[in-house]
Amino acid sequence: MDQPSIDRLRAQPVRAGQLWIGGKQRPSTDGAVLDVISPIDGSRLTTIADASATDVEKAVSAAREAFDNGIWSRADPAERKKVLHRIAELIESHALELAVLGVRDNGTEISMALKAEPGSAANTFRYYAEAIDKVYGEIAPTANNVLSLIHREPVGVVGAIVPWNFPLMIGAWKIAPALAAGNSVVLKPAETASLSLLRLAELCHEAGLPEGVFNVVTGRGAVAGEALGLSMDVDILAFTGSGAVGRRLLEYSARSNLKRVYLELGGKSPNIVFADAPDLDAAAKTAAFGIFRNSGQVCVAGSRLLVERSIHGEFVERVSAIAGKMKVGDPLDLSTQAGAINSLGQLEKTLAFVARAKAEGARIRTGGERVLQETGGFYMAPTVLDAVRPDMEVACEEVFGPVLAVLPFEDEAEAIRIANSTAYGLASAVWTSNLSRAHRMVRAIKAGVVHVNTYGGADITVPLGGVKQSGNGYDKSLHALEKYIDLKTAWIAL
Repeated sequence: MDQPSIDRLRAQPVRAGQLWIGGKQRPSTDGAVLDVISPIDGSRLTTIADASATDVEKAVSAAREAFDNGIWSRADPAERKKVLHRIAELIESHALELAVLGVRDNGTEISMALKAEPGSAANTFRYYAEAIDKVYGEIAPTANNVLSLIHREPVGVVGAIVPWNFPLMIGAWKIAPALAAGNSVVLKPAETASLSLLRLAELCHEAGLPEGVFNVVTGRGAVAGEALGLSMDVDILAFTGSGAVGRRLLEYSARSNLKRVYLELGGKSPNIVFADAPDLDAAAKTAAFGIFRNSGQVCVAGSRLLVERSIHGEFVERVSAIAGKMKVGDPLDLSTQAGAINSLGQLEKTLAFVARAKAEGARIRTGGERVLQETGGFYMAPTVLDAVRPDMEVACEEVFGPVLAVLPFEDEAEAIRIANSTAYGLASAVWTSNLSRAHRMVRAIKAGVVHVNTYGGADITVPLGGVKQSGNGYDKSLHALEKYIDLKTAWIAL
């Protein structure tokens, strides 16, 4: 990756995004479009189709027809494997194009986006390509006069709704295992990050994925997302996003066909630093980058920093110094460490969180304001809030911006109480040299992921999912396949 190549791609005009239904690009039925505003400079980048409920049903019908005719659902696993490998290869060969397109759309810094978006997506497609022809049925231990076979079959039509922070990565986490298992997919991207997923649809078609097996409907969640949730012909909904929308999807399931709904929702993840952490400098740097990369717009971000009181003052100084020196700016500049906030609305929401925290008694150690406003883009300084209490809004609710809430604790018991005091349970971390304490904390913290002496980096081989109001079901790993497979028993009298 070099800056001239990035600059060349940045200068290219972006085609208007159309719906991808049945292997073809289509405008919305009524011709409606949405403007795509780049968070880099606030300019209008292009438009995307604003799908109606009718458009969504057309996509669902195309997916159902493809599933029922068996061109993909009944294809040999080895054949599906070949196509998924070709998709991975095409993503890799177009990696820089996809990364730059995504950054222009959502503002993630390019140094992170290249690995986290096309890099991760290619690895995900390749992982499930290799996995699917290694999933076996079972023979149950029944009486001698009975043969009982347990078959694994694709479920049908999967509706996937993904957020704007890492659309290609999170999209692949849902698309790849669903396709590997033989399902058809209708994907609804976020209004503010659809472009890279529309390009992915083209690459899937080029790789030989049959028409109708993968469809993309862009547009507003209140229209296209609702239509997908209420569709009587969608068998599964897989969603990553806010708790409010997750609740709505559960309601849509109840109002329609009782489709299964898998939710990866918000987090307020605790990053817990004990005085005996093996390397406080490494812990401070990791704490800063664990919240401020992608301007805090990461579902597993370590947004609560819990520090043992004996090192609290010193450690907060270290983190604040790192945060204050981070380069915020143009996300297509390779030297940028924190890119843009995805939209003006998200920036304003984040600034309002900081204002309310300050009114409640929190102290701003660094940041707390909008920066680079003269660019027209949506940027915010990395913000460290000290003197935060566990009952404050900023300690309980997901901000989804570059805001770190620091809370001191006295001992292990208090650290556990604070860590588990929110409605969320997605990710967490513990920094300690005490092996026994590390194991105790892993057991005691209510979260889907507990890092020890690190933060982030868990790859495709392990599951990602939350507990409590962070959701249900798992992305990544072989466990993700379980969402997209039905078990069928054959009970055969001999």
